[in-house]
Amino acid sequence: MFDIQEELKKLPQKPGVYLMKDQYENIIYVGKAVNLRNRVRQYFQQSANHSAKVKKMVLQIKEFEYIVTDSEVEALILESNLIKKHRPKYNIRLKDDKNYPYIKITINEDYPRVFMTRKLVKDKAKYFGPFTDGSALRETLDIINKIWPIRTCKRVLPRDIGKDRPCLKYHIGQCKAPCAGLISKEDYNKLIEKVITFLDGKYDDVIKELESKMMEASEELNFEKAAQLRDQINSIKRIAQKQKIINSALEDQDIIAFAKKEDEALVQVFFVRAGKLIGREHFFLDGVDERSQEEIMTSFVKQFYSGTSFIPKEVILQEEIDELNIIQSWLSSRKGQKVYIKIPQKGDKSKLVEMAAKNALLTLNQFGEEIKRKEKRTKGALEEIQKLLALEEFIHRIEAYDISNTQGIESVGSMVVFEAGKPKRSDYRKFKIKSVIGPNDYASMEEVISRRFTHRIKELESLEEKGLTVEEGKFTKLPDLILIDGGKGQVNIVKKVLSDLGIDIPVCGMVKDDKHRTRGLLYNDEEISFSSKSEAFKLISRIQDEAHRFAIEYHRKLRSKAQIQSLLDEIPGVGPRRKKNLLEHFKSVKKIKEASLEEIKSVEGIPDKVAENVYNFFHKNTK
Repeated sequence: MFDIQEELKKLPQKPGVYLMKDQYENIIYVGKAVNLRNRVRQYFQQSANHSAKVKKMVLQIKEFEYIVTDSEVEALILESNLIKKHRPKYNIRLKDDKNYPYIKITINEDYPRVFMTRKLVKDKAKYFGPFTDGSALRETLDIINKIWPIRTCKRVLPRDIGKDRPCLKYHIGQCKAPCAGLISKEDYNKLIEKVITFLDGKYDDVIKELESKMMEASEELNFEKAAQLRDQINSIKRIAQKQKIINSALEDQDIIAFAKKEDEALVQVFFVRAGKLIGREHFFLDGVDERSQEEIMTSFVKQFYSGTSFIPKEVILQEEIDELNIIQSWLSSRKGQKVYIKIPQKGDKSKLVEMAAKNALLTLNQFGEEIKRKEKRTKGALEEIQKLLALEEFIHRIEAYDISNTQGIESVGSMVVFEAGKPKRSDYRKFKIKSVIGPNDYASMEEVISRRFTHRIKELESLEEKGLTVEEGKFTKLPDLILIDGGKGQVNIVKKVLSDLGIDIPVCGMVKDDKHRTRGLLYNDEEISFSSKSEAFKLISRIQDEAHRFAIEYHRKLRSKAQIQSLLDEIPGVGPRRKKNLLEHFKSVKKIKEASLEEIKSVEGIPDKVAENVYNFFHKNTK
């Protein structure tokens, strides 16, 4: 039993991160402290002047844990990572988890490639971006590929030079075929230098060169080539016009401002790269009621820059933030050079912040009703279900289970997870039924539930031995409600398994009508009906459909795999490797069946005799 008052006495007077947990061991709040003892004890002091939200949170805290760090900066980094990972319901949460694309040039390779990536790593390559508009990135890459004939393949050069013939791109003039040694390393890298010049925004140099080539083509009466060059020039000018000059110092900046309404805030970020405004993006924050402007801005900055790959030289903010020097040091360490956080009061930078703030308010007003509708569909639906079932605790996490089989063949179980009324697909799980023979849905459900929660017990023991948190496991999180796609018999089986394991979680059956549509919930042996127009009904229907879809999808996959395996395994001479070669070449058994003998013989690793066996097997079976 966790004794909070006793554990408070053991807290060290060191910097670190603390994690507050509820009765189900779910992390409900993550915080950072310069002094863990002083900060954590404040929550449990009756004299503390807490907000209503903090008071509500404290009532739910059943235990806590902490991680000591060497410095405040380390604590800040860890806090940001844990909030992003666990998304505790009492933290201000960044709803959008965007990962922007960049253009990467692998100048660390002898023959560099140019392509899109969403990951920035320290690999000595060159990155350009971020691009907030995917179509702009694709247009830019398209122009590069049309103007400069550089490779797009993943061959390792110079190791693979001469091993294969040039591909189609060489024959249509879109690659100089370094893979075949048809261009020197020096000449190839001159092309790459021109691409870098273009991506650096020096469009005038590129346009002048293309205009010169266009005039030459025109003088030689090669009007088709001249027209192509003209179109390329116009494309570059179109890209140049989209990028508004913001500062003459050609600096990288992020300009950040927000607007707040009730429990929602919308943050607007303008991305300025090399002095040009290349894009903007908005982000939603929830859990901001009763929070100060400083708290909201601080939370956003920490969460946003813990997840984004690129750190600009300057971060320009609408509001002051807590611990400015610590956050500035953290950003500088991430970037590898000094980063400046500024809160301008006048001048050009102040006007930019004002522009971002106006855009934030306009966007929040524009999406305000949509936000309310989404809130009604998710949080509102969960509150309805909670009232219908007369549950004391708010429902955050729901797990739903379904069984699928065809006359007992390849029986499978599905577990789908909804958190805050939305599917959390990373937590979905599939179970191939092992202990049940034949079509026995009751026994299959018993196996699935038993395996799911037994896994949790084993993982908890393993995590404790390794000194890891409960959240590190795949099955350690407990749901607030379990939904079963079945009736009274299946519900009672699930309740018995949970009781035997000492777990107390409400269990409901999702009842269907004669047309196999959701009708209501079976809870404590009583059927609870609700209006088909209610948000609770719609959410239950979505969950039931998703559990069924996920189970059916897995069942079909296993059946298909079994059919393919059993069919090809009957052919003499076809083992695992040859079976793989055949399927990779023809893509399906149907295509193998339709292939001629010569086509089968052409497959790599298939001897003539085996090819004849394959051909004869299918043609004899179709006669």
